[in-house]
Amino acid sequence: MQMRERQMQLDEDPMNLSAEQFKQVLNDTLLRQGKLPETATLHDYYMALAHLVHDRLLKRWLITTKTHATQNVKNIAYLSAEFLAGTYLDNALLNLGLEQSVRQAMQNMGLDLETVLQQENELGLGNGELGRLAVCYLDSLATLGIPAIGYGIRYEFGCFNQEIRDGWQVELVHKCSLYSNPWEIPHPEWAVDVKFGGYTEVYTDDQGQYRVRWIPEYVIRGIPFDTLIPGYQSDRVNAMRLWVAEAVGSFDDIATDVEGFVDAVNAKAAVETISKILYPHEDRMQHRELRLQQEFFLVSCALQDVIRLHRSEGNALETLPERFAMQLNDTYSAIAIVELMRLLIDEHGMIWEDAWQISQSTFAYTNHTLFPEALEQWSVELFSGLFPRHLEIIYEMNDRLLSQVRLQSPNEQGRIERMSLINEQEERSIRMVNLACVGSHSINGVTLLQTEFLKYDILKDFYDVYPGKFSSQTNGVSPRRFMVLSNPRLANLITRKIGENWIKNLNELKKLEVLIEDPEFCNEWHQLKQAVKQDLAAYISEHYHVAVDVNSLFDVQTKYIHEYRRQHLNVFHIITLYNRIKANPDIEITPRTFIFAGKASPDCSMARLVIKFINSVADVVNVDPDVRGRIKVIFLQGFNVKLAQRIYPAADLSEQISVAGKEASGTSGMKFAMNGALTIGTLDGANLEILEQVGEENFFRFGLTAEDVYVLKASGYNPWHFYQNNHELREVVDRIASGYFANGNANLFKPMIDSVLGRDEYLLLVDYPFYIACQDQISQIYRDRDRWTRMSILNVARIGKFSSDRAIQDYWQIWNARSVPIESMPPEMVYR
Repeated sequence: MQMRERQMQLDEDPMNLSAEQFKQVLNDTLLRQGKLPETATLHDYYMALAHLVHDRLLKRWLITTKTHATQNVKNIAYLSAEFLAGTYLDNALLNLGLEQSVRQAMQNMGLDLETVLQQENELGLGNGELGRLAVCYLDSLATLGIPAIGYGIRYEFGCFNQEIRDGWQVELVHKCSLYSNPWEIPHPEWAVDVKFGGYTEVYTDDQGQYRVRWIPEYVIRGIPFDTLIPGYQSDRVNAMRLWVAEAVGSFDDIATDVEGFVDAVNAKAAVETISKILYPHEDRMQHRELRLQQEFFLVSCALQDVIRLHRSEGNALETLPERFAMQLNDTYSAIAIVELMRLLIDEHGMIWEDAWQISQSTFAYTNHTLFPEALEQWSVELFSGLFPRHLEIIYEMNDRLLSQVRLQSPNEQGRIERMSLINEQEERSIRMVNLACVGSHSINGVTLLQTEFLKYDILKDFYDVYPGKFSSQTNGVSPRRFMVLSNPRLANLITRKIGENWIKNLNELKKLEVLIEDPEFCNEWHQLKQAVKQDLAAYISEHYHVAVDVNSLFDVQTKYIHEYRRQHLNVFHIITLYNRIKANPDIEITPRTFIFAGKASPDCSMARLVIKFINSVADVVNVDPDVRGRIKVIFLQGFNVKLAQRIYPAADLSEQISVAGKEASGTSGMKFAMNGALTIGTLDGANLEILEQVGEENFFRFGLTAEDVYVLKASGYNPWHFYQNNHELREVVDRIASGYFANGNANLFKPMIDSVLGRDEYLLLVDYPFYIACQDQISQIYRDRDRWTRMSILNVARIGKFSSDRAIQDYWQIWNARSVPIESMPPEMVYR
């Protein structure tokens, strides 16, 4: 009874407790975990605190869902194959406004909150920027008061853990649910059945209407698990709803012999693989089939859940677009369009025209890529085996689409062929991007530049036919996660100077501009940057046993490793500096610490070789006595959100150097700029808009434009010309080719050199001299501490456009959404 009273007291006002009361409540929670304070580990204390905070979130979520049910509000269903949330406890404490009181209460118990927070394992439910973006958007939806659910898959094995061994990336299994997760709530009562395979049969319903029935080969059950997403300084708590695959049936009818039992267990495990692995490699047919199964499993679970929610509030399906907006991210979720059509027609008896109007009005599509190979196509043969009914619906969609196109463009057979949902070339396949464009009422890119590419190149035919569907919605990131949590020193300094409203309205940062003339403020800004650089230097020293100079320029590139992102161009600059030192050991150079982080796809041999290249150059440069510590090269393994939050605040220079026309967005550049790093970049992705915001004088621009790239390639590009006519470039390439950075093994980096001197698809050799000249300019400016500090301040002051809050507000016009105030606590609360 005493424990219950203490828990109720915490629920009423969790942190207005005396030190002794808080200690008692936390220790009571430890008892529920089977631990005494004397035997509790730091992880036990993390779990206890997480449970207490989660109870607070749960109460607010119940209020939120009650409000949604009674007010009949419009909801956003955000479909994403990835959700990279980072850690939950620190974010929840910040958004609930409990961080300082909990910190003090823990300190009174002799515990350090930061140490406890470090016990949380990050879930790897994604590969990179798409997953981080999705969680930023969920944060902003909750903060802005917009009802939303993020739909995804609760992978058991997420993105691999990365280790570097002998310079090479080694992929290790990342088990997301290694320990019990205090943040998720299972809801088996909302389970849905998802069909696969089988065949279809035609029948006539009671009204004499032609109907089709799907008879599946097997059924998989989807079980939802909710993770609660609180808004900042808001009573709203939305949910991220992730689905787990479970075999339908039980072991009741299994044969009693061992062989029968083993067969049944194996069959169950095979079925449940759908939610086991994040993004299986597509090098084998069974892997591609699993990927397609995952995509369908996600959208079918989400759609059935949306329909359940809609009808549970007494709404007719005809009003679905008034109550739900469903956002498709890339083509991974495009099959949702066909599944909704099937559900409306086959399961709920609608006619085609009504179902199509509902479907188109419900879905909006975001394209996140500029790579044609990333625009998914699925073979008709594979599709028909898994989804026979959906293939029939796609054929019907295609007939209607092409009839419309023929009417609009009667003499353009090429357009008809390009817009067809079916690619008739070689192996017949379904074009998922075409499906997404036809089945959505809105199509948007994620930067102004990328949207122009979509409109006038990649999706030109669809833009010509449906120009009103297209818009540009520049991405944004959460200032709560990537400023306040990542860089509390900076956040506190800003708040002391301009108040705290900037955390919810990033445009308030413009008030910092006038402070660049205040020497005291500028000095404080510089000292703060030095302090966070010292923190990262200490981390590097502890984990990599490399001493770095905190007064050196921290030159940082953290991205998924890929040739188009040109990490090897960055290393060419390092070797250029190294060659200058070797030619003249007493040369004056600006000291630099080059920091890399990022994972390479396990099936991309060139990206994995680039990681080895970075580490091999580091092995030589870091110990060469001629260098005398003026250059250090570090590759930080295991890049994830937690590590990113260490890196962004410490960066002086942000490398955004992809070849123009390849990066769709590039949200990492936004995060660096928010933390005061200056950007060196091409006019690619979000770089163009960052430059426009911070000003040319505060951005280091170099290299070809996207138009230059097109013209150069069209005119016939010869990499050898650039190699032979630039002596510094030639020295760099020759030193690499000689095996100098590979213990004399001239073959190790030969594939990379052959690629650069052969095709140089990403024009590294063309941009090299412009890049080196720009880097030399950066070295000169960095020596002027006052100028660099002012530029850093202005980058932060002018970065407001890139808040995820602004991005979500821009999506309002697509979703026709609005902010909904949360009611006070009702006497009774219901789950939804």
